[in-house]
Amino acid sequence: MKLDPSTQFAFNLGRSPLIMKNVPRCASWLLFSLLLIPNVARSQPLWPQFRGPGGLSVATQGKPPVHFGPASNLLWKTSLPSGNSSPSIWGGRIFITGFDKQKLETICLDRSNGKILWRQVAPASKIEPSHPISSPACPTPATDGSRVYVYFGSFGLLCYDMDGMEIWRKPIPIPIVEFGSGTSPVLAGELLILNCDQDINSFLLAVDRTTGKEVWRVERSEFRRGFATPLVWRHDNTEELVVPGSLWLKSYDVKSGKERWTYRGTSRVACSSPAAGDDMLFSGSWNIGGDEGERITMPRFSDVVLEYDKNNDHKFSLDELPKGPIRERFTQIDVNKDHLVTAQEWNDMADAFAKAENVVLGIRAGGRGDITKTHLGWKQTRSLPYVSSPLYYRGRLHTIKNGGLASAYEGKSGKILYQDERLGAIGDYYSSAVAGDGRIYAASQKGKVIVFEASDYLNVVARNDLGEDVMATPAIAENRIYYRTAGHLYAFGEKED
Repeated sequence: MKLDPSTQFAFNLGRSPLIMKNVPRCASWLLFSLLLIPNVARSQPLWPQFRGPGGLSVATQGKPPVHFGPASNLLWKTSLPSGNSSPSIWGGRIFITGFDKQKLETICLDRSNGKILWRQVAPASKIEPSHPISSPACPTPATDGSRVYVYFGSFGLLCYDMDGMEIWRKPIPIPIVEFGSGTSPVLAGELLILNCDQDINSFLLAVDRTTGKEVWRVERSEFRRGFATPLVWRHDNTEELVVPGSLWLKSYDVKSGKERWTYRGTSRVACSSPAAGDDMLFSGSWNIGGDEGERITMPRFSDVVLEYDKNNDHKFSLDELPKGPIRERFTQIDVNKDHLVTAQEWNDMADAFAKAENVVLGIRAGGRGDITKTHLGWKQTRSLPYVSSPLYYRGRLHTIKNGGLASAYEGKSGKILYQDERLGAIGDYYSSAVAGDGRIYAASQKGKVIVFEASDYLNVVARNDLGEDVMATPAIAENRIYYRTAGHLYAFGEKED
C-alpha cells in the first residue's frame, strides 16, 4: 500500500529506535498507532486562504517554476466545473469550489496528482445572480488544517472536516447586489470573519470557527456593494482587521469588532484587497467615474425631477432616465431593487460619485479615529489597479493595471521605481499577482502569465500562455504553482530526474 507523504513520515518515525527506546511495550504501540493516524493539522499551512499565508500573496519558501504551460513543466491538470475561486492548500490537499449544473460544490483534491478526493454540494435553494464574467462559486475557501470553511452567497457559510464531513452551517441571506459575491472568508485566531458589503444592509460578521456561532456583528449601513476580502493586519504585536469599502477604508478590533480607525477617500466600489508589510498598509482603489477629468457627475434629484419624472410619482424608473452613464448604473442606484429610484437613493449616489477617489495608498501603523490626514504615508493617483490586488514584496509595492501595465513603489516612501511599464500581455487583470523566490507572477484574463523580477526596474523573465481564461489568483506551495483556469486546475513544477 502506498502511503501519502505525511503518513509515511509518521510510519517511519514510529519505527525509529530513537522513539521506541526505553518506552514500555504498550505505550510504544500506542505511540505507534497515534503516529500512523494521518494528521493534516501537523503538516504545513502552505496556502491556507485567498492570497495565501496572512493574505499577503507571498510564498515564504520554495522555488516555483519560471517557464510553464500545458506542454511545459506540467505535473498534472484536473478538469473542474466553472468558478472563479482560488485554490487553498494545507499539507497534501487542495480545496476549491465550483458551479456545475446549478449546483455549488466544495471540492478536495490530492495535491500530489490532482485526483479529486471528495466533493460536497452546498444546500442552496436559490442561486444568486452574478456578473457575466464572474460565478456563484467565486469566494475562496479557508482552512486551518482541521476544518475547511467556504462561503457561497447563494447559501452562507459551511464548515467541513478534512474528509468532507459537514461540521456546521450558517445560512446567510443572499447579498443584495446583482453581480454576486466576491469576498472570501478569513481566519483570525478562533474566529472566521466574513465581510458582506451590498447595496443595502451591509455588515461584517465574526463566528466561532469551531461551532459557527456568531461572536460579533458590525452593521456597515454606510457602505454599498463591495467585493474585497479583508486583511488581518499584524504589526507591533497587534492584530487589526482592515476592510476596504465604498469611499472609506476602515479598521476593526479583531476580537470585538469595535472600530479602530477610518480613512476617507477611496473609490466608489471596493474590488481589491489590501497588502501590508514593514508597519505599512497598502490599498489599491479604482472604479469607473472616479478619475479627475473622467469623473461621472449627477445633478441633485430636485434639479431633474421635473424633467425625468414623467408620471409625477416622485421616483425614477429605468425608462424615464436618458441614455448615458447614469442610466447604465440604474441597478446600483436602486439599492432596494424595487425597480424605482427615490430622491434619497439618487442623491446618495450623486454624493458617492462626488466623493470617490481613485488611489493607491500607503498608510502608517498606529492610527486611531479619523486617520485621513494623520497617518497617510503616501498616495498615487496614476496607474491604478482595479480588481488585481496590490502586492508588497521585499520592500516594494507592486501593482498591475488593466491593459498589462506594471508599477512599483518604495513601500515606506511611495517613491516611484517604475510606472506604467508594459508587461507584454494586454487585456484585463482580475487575478491578483503572487510572489515567490524573488519573482512576481501576474496573469491576464486571457491566460497569459507574466513572470518578472522583484526589483527596482521591470525585467520580464517569462511569458507563459495557459491557453484558457484566468480569473482566479494562483497558489504557490513549495516548488509548485497552481493555476485555476476556465476549465482546469493546473499544477506546474520542474520535474525531478
